[in-house]
Amino acid sequence: MALMRITSPHATGSNRTQKVMLTVCLATLPGLLAMTWFFGVGPIINVVLAGLYAMLWEALVLRLRKRPVGFFLRDGSALLTGILLGLALPPYCPWWLILIGTGFAVAIAKQLYGGLGQNPFNPAMVGYVVLLISFPVAMTQWPLPEAALAASHRLPSLTESISLVFGTGTVADAYTGATPLDAFRQNNGLLVQDLYADASVFAHGQWAGIGFEWVNLGFLMGGLFLLQQRLFTWHAPVGMLGALVLLSAVFYDGGSSNSAGSPLMHLLSGGTMLGAFFIVTDPVTSCTSNRGRLIFGIGVGVLVFCIRTWGNYPDAVAFGVLLMNFAAPFIDYYTPPRTYGHERARSVREKAE
Repeated sequence: MALMRITSPHATGSNRTQKVMLTVCLATLPGLLAMTWFFGVGPIINVVLAGLYAMLWEALVLRLRKRPVGFFLRDGSALLTGILLGLALPPYCPWWLILIGTGFAVAIAKQLYGGLGQNPFNPAMVGYVVLLISFPVAMTQWPLPEAALAASHRLPSLTESISLVFGTGTVADAYTGATPLDAFRQNNGLLVQDLYADASVFAHGQWAGIGFEWVNLGFLMGGLFLLQQRLFTWHAPVGMLGALVLLSAVFYDGGSSNSAGSPLMHLLSGGTMLGAFFIVTDPVTSCTSNRGRLIFGIGVGVLVFCIRTWGNYPDAVAFGVLLMNFAAPFIDYYTPPRTYGHERARSVREKAE
């Protein structure tokens, strides 16, 4: 009598780790191209340096841990971490800032916990928050889109950009300014319509300032591509964006001087779409069940709005994500996925009994 081998049901497919990571990297291209179009070559330099530094940090720590360097580098996770961090950083930031940020992201937030799949916090967001707290001035020097600059000024050329990044040049006040979220935080009693007319960042913009809204639409396009490829479910992005829209609509109050901005302004400014489709969808640091992912996304959206409106930082995606990373195990405990062969999900306590 032949013995029958019983195995668990596994979903099969061609999505190896490397393919998934490289697909996500590819999906960031629309947002990166929009950033380059409106802010010059600085974002490309950020992404190239951050990706290179992240892989160097990964190789260094793997060598210290006596792990096979080539095998782990080929999975693309370090490259993706570097790209996401590079996209979040202000264009033309100095090389050493990127080096420190990727070091904390890869060496501390990822490898210190055991590498890919073991880290409880999103590595790119850890690197970003460390830089924001440690170097607030450098992290707030965002260039204005060229259309918002005075007629006599322009964004740096490629040569000038390299000089800025590697320390042989200085960031000129002529092409830096407040972001849309900064403008709302620094509003001194102006109605929203007057603020839009007064702040140069809103010049030629429809909802969230020229450039910033198109960058977010670019990341939205990339995120929808990933959703179509079924690399993640809709629950976390919809939860985050839905909570952000609901709260911003409730507190919009028609545009008074105390308004925190319209729902469209919150959706299309800062790192909203990058966070919704490329950060909260991280399968390692998010939740495991669809219901848990929805709650996780809602929590991020609520935190983002609260910190943007009443906190000390204008863009709060990184803080919202990291705070919900703390809560992910707690959410998982009460929202377990349904075990194969059972009609409903059972909590850890029920399974133990």
